[in-house]
Amino acid sequence: MMSYSLSAACCWIILAAILGALPSNDNHWRRAYLLMALGAPILIWVYMSDGMYWGLAFTVAVMSVFRWPLRYFIAWVLRSGSRPSE
Repeated sequence: MMSYSLSAACCWIILAAILGALPSNDNHWRRAYLLMALGAPILIWVYMSDGMYWGLAFTVAVMSVFRWPLRYFIAWVLRSGSRPSE
């Protein structure tokens, strides 16, 4: 039997697919912020109730949805970490 947290995670993935398919003027950034706000508690809930393996599976799904924001974040971290010290 599937737990409520995994059901919420599946609904989040379906919502992300639907929101990604709709046209957007701002390259989906407002929708990405909404999905982040909804996905973070669901991710913690999956880890807490279903264990590490399901949590890692949902983490991979989240990373797949947020591949471009994740790339921008990694590039920002690398740029800010490579500044010469004064």
